[in-house]
Amino acid sequence: MARNTFCGSAAHAVDRRGFLGGLAAAGAAVAADMTALNALAAPGVNGALKKTQKRVILLWLAGGASQLETWDPKPGATTGGPFRSIQTDVPGLRISELMPKMAARMKTTCLIRGLNTKNGDHGSAAQTMMRGRRDEAALRYPDLGAVIAREMGRADSKVPDYVTFYTQTEGRNMAPGDAGFLGARYAPMELTTSNYPEFIKRLDGITDLDHQERGELRDLLGKQFGRGRSSETMNSQNEAYQRVRGIMASEKLFDVTQEPQKVRDRYGSTQFGEQVLIARRLVEAGVPFVRVGRAWWDSHGQNFETHQEMVPELDHVMATLIDDLSERGMLDDVMIVTLSEFGRTPSINSSLGRDHFASAWSSTITGCGIKRGSVYGKTDPKGQTVVSEEADAGSLFATIYSALGLDPDKNYHVGSRPIPLVNPGVHPISAVLG
Repeated sequence: MARNTFCGSAAHAVDRRGFLGGLAAAGAAVAADMTALNALAAPGVNGALKKTQKRVILLWLAGGASQLETWDPKPGATTGGPFRSIQTDVPGLRISELMPKMAARMKTTCLIRGLNTKNGDHGSAAQTMMRGRRDEAALRYPDLGAVIAREMGRADSKVPDYVTFYTQTEGRNMAPGDAGFLGARYAPMELTTSNYPEFIKRLDGITDLDHQERGELRDLLGKQFGRGRSSETMNSQNEAYQRVRGIMASEKLFDVTQEPQKVRDRYGSTQFGEQVLIARRLVEAGVPFVRVGRAWWDSHGQNFETHQEMVPELDHVMATLIDDLSERGMLDDVMIVTLSEFGRTPSINSSLGRDHFASAWSSTITGCGIKRGSVYGKTDPKGQTVVSEEADAGSLFATIYSALGLDPDKNYHVGSRPIPLVNPGVHPISAVLG
């Protein structure tokens, strides 16, 4: 079993956002080679990334998207709702008629229809579905993004390790990124007010030359101070500073106007479409994990109108992302996951809505490491229970880790306690691994 010792020293707990904000307030007295971004787009660099680094885009359907109006329709059942099912490009597999574009692309995707996660509370269910398990009283687990950032991030990277978009207001406080016991080094860059990070732009009053010379002066003084000295705190500060320089150099990755208009038109002008396009730009530049939240799917009332509006957008944006990654030769190395905190009830309430339901719902995994065109799990004709191939949050996460080439049994250590990536006894779904 692999062992990986985690050091919980406060010297490593660098709060990236606070540090960036402090730099801005201090007059941005750091240097970043603003031409470094161009190197990220060089064919040789991109080729190396494609060969060596797996990356993840999580489409977080906040509030609980209905499996019955997306991946597991039950037309004709009393609980099925008004929408038909349509045949996909996988023989025998049918999904909602609201998703015609994904119906033509299910050969790229693994559909997991048998999730039973036993938790219908927004807050705690969201935490579980981002971590793969529940926190303990004295231990906060890292979420999926933080684990991927630690395992697949690079110390010399010029881009962030973990970025999350959640710019709607509904449910935002239920789904923050959380590095847990891994510490602030692996916490996300959270974008909640716009698609562009705060505090990473050089101040207008400082020229490029001034910016560069200040950085050179800082390097000179730092080297002089460091002669004959060696400390964990000093090394951590230098590492944090170098990462800030890289993050400042990556600012254009968040600017969709850098993309050709035809590419922007493909994704569409919606906020969700633009954020997923930015996510593609980020993973192409080497960001290991990007989560894009799309709210609000909590359709206790008027479920069918809500999904008739939101599902076609998901269908279009997800299909466009798959095509874009495939055309760029990246789909073998980028995983796309769709996930909510739970699904929706088969029963329809008096407000024509569906309520919280965690007993039999769906998720998808597309891209690297997955057996494409596969389906795991089956629900009964009304969608009330899983009748075969049940999965829970832990087995889903073990499957994701395994598909990315990570050992789910790998241990971190908190003090002397070993902490595996998933709980002991949890196994990946081998039937869907490519």
